[in-house]
Amino acid sequence: MTPQDLVIRMLPPFSGWLALAALALPGGSPLRGAAVALFLAVGPGAALVRICGPALRARGAESPREREDTAFERHSDLLEQLVLAVLLSVSAAILVATVLIATHALSGDRVLLTLTLLTTLAAFCPSLRALPAPRTAPRTAPGAAPPTRKGSTL
Repeated sequence: MTPQDLVIRMLPPFSGWLALAALALPGGSPLRGAAVALFLAVGPGAALVRICGPALRARGAESPREREDTAFERHSDLLEQLVLAVLLSVSAAILVATVLIATHALSGDRVLLTLTLLTTLAAFCPSLRALPAPRTAPRTAPGAAPPTRKGSTL
């Protein structure tokens, strides 16, 4: 692992610990709100997307047939990872808050601390390996009947 990989891996937990440190600022401080909001919006999801990264990159996006855009695959994959990170972060925050509500222990500080600890734990997890790409069936001519799958009733 290169030092650059280590820095990228530790960015989400660092932002969580920075958000926890920002809680020491006064309540109405914009810096406090920005640090906490940025971590809650992207931090936990970014750590989880990094774990799944090789599996997600195994099958890249395909550009439309009409125009061959060389950067389409890269931009599409980055957008997919960003949206997935935001959605996973929101889901993790809702899940942690729900568990804390059920245990009658809900507070903003506890939610932030729990998510920071989970993000730190996820940063130390190894990445998933990508499965080999499945073999694709040969394309049929236009107007021809689609091939049937083995074991299909059609």
